[in-house]
Amino acid sequence: MPSRRSVIAGICAVSLVSGLCGCVTAQQTARSADPAFARTVVSQQFREPPGTVIVDPGNHFLYLVQNNGQAIRYGVGVGGEGFGWSGTATIHSKQEWPDWYPPPEMLERKPEIREHMVQLPSGLGMHGGPDNPLGSRALYLWQGNKDTLYRIHGTNEPWTIGQDVSSGCIRMTNDDVVDLYSRAPVGAKVVVLRTGAPAASASPSATGSVWRQPRAQLAVR
Repeated sequence: MPSRRSVIAGICAVSLVSGLCGCVTAQQTARSADPAFARTVVSQQFREPPGTVIVDPGNHFLYLVQNNGQAIRYGVGVGGEGFGWSGTATIHSKQEWPDWYPPPEMLERKPEIREHMVQLPSGLGMHGGPDNPLGSRALYLWQGNKDTLYRIHGTNEPWTIGQDVSSGCIRMTNDDVVDLYSRAPVGAKVVVLRTGAPAASASPSATGSVWRQPRAQLAVR
């Protein structure tokens, strides 16, 4: 019986290596991010204190709360149908140009991706870099001492920002995730709203105190 982590990681791999496996979608005709989701500073009141990261998946925005009723707003890509989630977590760790490790089950089902993998310290994987699906930075989200298996990370598919395309993780353009990485420290609180909840209502009552698990999740190492 495969472990929960292996099953989850397999779902992640299917999503992340679509380009490696020659699966081209119509979305790839637009090679840059939609300017409607460009990074900007907005005036908006939040219940959470400055330094909190708030993700509004329904509107495809991520906010970093600032002082004086302002926030830095970034466009994001979020989980597709069946992969949505909401709750609170903290940034447990951060990595620059993170490596990616496909699970053994994925390598068995998709042996053609082995040619893109090399032996890394933690197993067979792909070195971080411009061609890596995780992009330029990754922020790893935990609850207490438990890895939620969710990340905020970059992407080598910027045209997917503003869409429901991932298997649960929050993706940003590489430039934006570098900016967020430089501003949000380890230990920062992350609030992911339920779809339809207004961003300004970010609070435990708006998000729930328990991490809501979707039918399937994404895991990235």
